[in-house]
Amino acid sequence: MKRIFFFFLLLVNAQFYSKAQSVTGQSGKIRVIVFGAHPDDCDITAGGLAALYVSMGHAVKFVSLTNGDMGHQKMGGGELAARRLKETQEVARRLGITYEVLDTHDGELLPTLEKRFEVIRCIREWKADIVIAPRPNDYHPDHRYTGVLVQDAAYMVIVPNVLSSVPPLHDNPLFLYVSDRFERPNPFRPDIAVDISSVFAKKIDALDAHVSQFYEWLPWTEHDTTVPENAADRKKWLNDKITSWSKINPPVRKTLEKWYGAERGGKIATAEAFEICEYGISPTDADIRRLFPMLPRN
Repeated sequence: MKRIFFFFLLLVNAQFYSKAQSVTGQSGKIRVIVFGAHPDDCDITAGGLAALYVSMGHAVKFVSLTNGDMGHQKMGGGELAARRLKETQEVARRLGITYEVLDTHDGELLPTLEKRFEVIRCIREWKADIVIAPRPNDYHPDHRYTGVLVQDAAYMVIVPNVLSSVPPLHDNPLFLYVSDRFERPNPFRPDIAVDISSVFAKKIDALDAHVSQFYEWLPWTEHDTTVPENAADRKKWLNDKITSWSKINPPVRKTLEKWYGAERGGKIATAEAFEICEYGISPTDADIRRLFPMLPRN
């Protein structure tokens, strides 16, 4: 009996991986969904990638799993949640994307079954080819649990009897992690790196819409009193700040040289990098170039 069950599992897994290897995104328009814990997280980690996809005619959605109602030094609650929601809609207008904010209190996100179903719903309704989220090791519990929830949704998005009220996806998407600086239990591995130099100004324009965060809350947490009053000077200040945060480290540089060639990859000034999650499809290099059409073809 045990042997029969073992072979049944092998058969199921073989069918799953065969199905997963078909690779989505071949119908023309690639559909990308990015999850963050707070209403500016997606913009920081994947704003440039989003701008590139949109410029090429593809569809991108950002989802914040909390409403961000704690992230300010002077306001909070419903007033702040409403302000941050309005900021996300301005980002959506500037980038040409869709932006959804779920109504969970900032700092109170937990990896519950209810929240997992919300993530599954989002992925299925968007018919995502690519799903991007943080890794589940981070200083902030909301960031960690966002990673856990998206991991837990992987594979389940194709299971018909899980959340049967929303039609399942035909294929499991490519799941990716955004970059981070944390080394334990294991460092971020940049499997894919994308040159965002051509859209860096677009990314800054999107971040600029989060006035409550980049010009008020984050400077306050860092005891930074250098934020200019003038709007143009303020955006220049933000550009310099994000540029300083975005320095390309050796592992990302090596990945850029893989995808763009040594000469071009060695000169790229700004990039966003992503790690392949083992819970989605296991793409070949050809699959990655198809799903990331901004990468040069060999």
